[in-house]
Amino acid sequence: MTLSSMVVSRDWQEVSVLECILGSLQMDVAVENVPERALARLNKSKIDALIVDCDLDGSAQFLRELQREHRHPNAAPLVIMGSRHRKKDLEATGALFAFDKPISVEQAVHTLSAARNMILDGRLRYHRAGLEVPVALSCNPRKRVEAQLINLSQGGLQVHSDELFETNKPLQVCFELPGTKHAMKAQAQVAWRDSRGNLGIRFLKVAPRSQRVLQLWLAQQYFAN
Repeated sequence: MTLSSMVVSRDWQEVSVLECILGSLQMDVAVENVPERALARLNKSKIDALIVDCDLDGSAQFLRELQREHRHPNAAPLVIMGSRHRKKDLEATGALFAFDKPISVEQAVHTLSAARNMILDGRLRYHRAGLEVPVALSCNPRKRVEAQLINLSQGGLQVHSDELFETNKPLQVCFELPGTKHAMKAQAQVAWRDSRGNLGIRFLKVAPRSQRVLQLWLAQQYFAN
């Protein structure tokens, strides 16, 4: 899975180092040396990680623009770099990571790897895998309803059932993950339903082993696409 990044800098020596590191992390790199052009590009393109050189003229205004509410929700996480006397406070810039110039390759690899892992964790947390397998829904020990699973995420699943379920009603779900021998069981509740028999179900409690199996399975589906 290739991610995208943008480096906002005109320090070509440092940019060359970053391009090598980001390439090794399977991240495409776009370079902009004018903050205004970088903002215009962010408005048109999805960028997974943004690296800003605080020594660049106009970078302070650029970072203020990024701080505007809902302006660039896709440009995260933000990484800043610069000489010690120019680098701004992390909280003030909204950056999650920072490193000094001149770039230490070891420090940059560590920082950018952490940023990449954060991006992937965020994607996997909300990724929904489509699949069609039977799922059992139990409102009580004596009532078990068969439904059809439509999609699945770390936080819950969508199913189709002709049975009526009340929203916020607790229930037990049980199904098998394709390609595994693991039976997923979880305590859950109905978050929403529509007139066509679709139900959104939120997990409330999943055993640690089942949660890990689910995370690994979803990651395999995500990277296979």
